[in-house]
Amino acid sequence: MILARHLSLVDRDALTRRLGHAIPAEGVLLTGLSQQQAAALGGTGDAAVIESVAHAPADVQAALRVTTPAPIELAGRAWAFEGRPWILGIVNVTPDSFSDGGRASTTDAAVRHALQLIDEGADWLDVGGESTRPGAAAVSLDDECARVLPVIEALQQKVPAMPLSIDTSKAEVARRALDAGASLVNDVTAFGDPLMAGVVAQAKAAACLMHMQGTPRTMQVEPRYDDVVHEVAESLGESIGRAVEAGVDRSRLFIDPGIGFGKTLEHNVTLLRHLEALRALGAPILLGTSRKSFLGALTGEKDASKRVVSSAATVAIAAVRGQADVFRVHDVKATREALAVAHALGPRAPAR
Repeated sequence: MILARHLSLVDRDALTRRLGHAIPAEGVLLTGLSQQQAAALGGTGDAAVIESVAHAPADVQAALRVTTPAPIELAGRAWAFEGRPWILGIVNVTPDSFSDGGRASTTDAAVRHALQLIDEGADWLDVGGESTRPGAAAVSLDDECARVLPVIEALQQKVPAMPLSIDTSKAEVARRALDAGASLVNDVTAFGDPLMAGVVAQAKAAACLMHMQGTPRTMQVEPRYDDVVHEVAESLGESIGRAVEAGVDRSRLFIDPGIGFGKTLEHNVTLLRHLEALRALGAPILLGTSRKSFLGALTGEKDASKRVVSSAATVAIAAVRGQADVFRVHDVKATREALAVAHALGPRAPAR
């Protein structure tokens, strides 16, 4: 997997440490090269700096060509990734989520909240029963199922055409949720449960593989990277490979860079500047920045529920840059409005 990005936005200190020498002020960084390719371009290890992509060998240029991900079928409909990105509304059936814990902690409240998100314009819904905030306590299989299954079953009855995602890292929770009507597994551990790939493959479900350094309990304890963009992309590529080897259809996989999961403020900002590098993996990109703590660090807003404007700003910027295909958000109305403006003013196709 070969990645390219402009040096004007690269973390120079990290790159200098990685390459072992200073880098020029202008140019394009290539990473993921073979040692022979890197050496031929004057680089070391698996990286080199060139004046422009046009100066790269033909095989490197070919590896960098990216096409629009193929449509994915969810809930009996093909969802294409052209034009406005899709909106995945968050339904947290938990008492301790970082921004809205307890808001929808009962089945009735969660279903009401889900229907409200649909009214506001959500395209898909993501139902979760275990918080993944830093330091969150683990939830038992039975408790997690008791939280999410009644919600999925109720939504399947009320809005059968609405694609439902189950946000879980437990294979058995995923299996029961898929049986109940979910069609997508959103796994922050990228199939850390060795049984998860088999569950997804057997159900012919879609899945989102997220990058995380560590676990939700440890991920924010001094996360370290030499080149965060390359390392996240490389890890996601390996996750895709393992999933496909286990029988999951590659065309039904999403990827998520895991903003806020085992990353400092600087890591998050660098990733958001370079999300297009993940296009080299060929999978639709799901992005979750909604209300996260890095936005509080940038704006000074300590109340997560009040980070609506900054969350919408990340959506608009990523949409105009063509960096994401699905946005996982708490605030659907604000997100839809941000996307409408972004696409009216940006270079991509008009809003659907």
